[in-house]
Amino acid sequence: MNDIVLWGRANSSNVQKTVWALEEAGVVYDRRDAGGKFGLLDTPELVAMNPNRLVPILQHGELTLWESHAIVRYVAAQFGGEALWPADAGKRAIVDQWTDWTLSTFQKGWITLFWLLVRTPVERQDRAAIAAALADSVAAFRTMEAQLERTPYLSGERFGYADIVAGVSLYRWTTMEIERPDLPAVAAWHERLRERPAFEKSVCVSYDDLRGRLAF
Repeated sequence: MNDIVLWGRANSSNVQKTVWALEEAGVVYDRRDAGGKFGLLDTPELVAMNPNRLVPILQHGELTLWESHAIVRYVAAQFGGEALWPADAGKRAIVDQWTDWTLSTFQKGWITLFWLLVRTPVERQDRAAIAAALADSVAAFRTMEAQLERTPYLSGERFGYADIVAGVSLYRWTTMEIERPDLPAVAAWHERLRERPAFEKSVCVSYDDLRGRLAF
């Protein structure tokens, strides 16, 4: 029996971050569907693992973790070696800087946009709110554009976990029916990420069954 279990549905962007990290680290794991149409989040078993009733949840032996960025960092530190967890504290701090910025700034805009434009039924959509979320997302992408003009990855000269937590947005960003600005450095970064099998496997997942679904 595998001692690493990841709970969460494949089309959850936060679950996708953790799947991507596990795949990059070459970890053998068992992903079990939960959340969305699969339910289970109110069962005593999952509530005991995460009182927030959210996925992802990672079990590794006796350790149980929730919060996607905490899981990504743990996987990087425990299994990723120097490729994902720089030994140099300064280099790792840069990766953490962009990882935390993604949570505090970037994710708020693009996730809100996805909910307003994709998950909200058309008849209930607020065009002004969608425009505001799109503007917030574009502003964050422009911040990334400036960094990616200097380094090939948000994490620096090498791919790192900051690219995982921010890059998980790109499949939805490039497939949503929105007007996107020309961001050459972001586009080149996206192409580099698409060369990674773990990106294709974990991120490029259909979200059709989420359309018009505010809840399950």
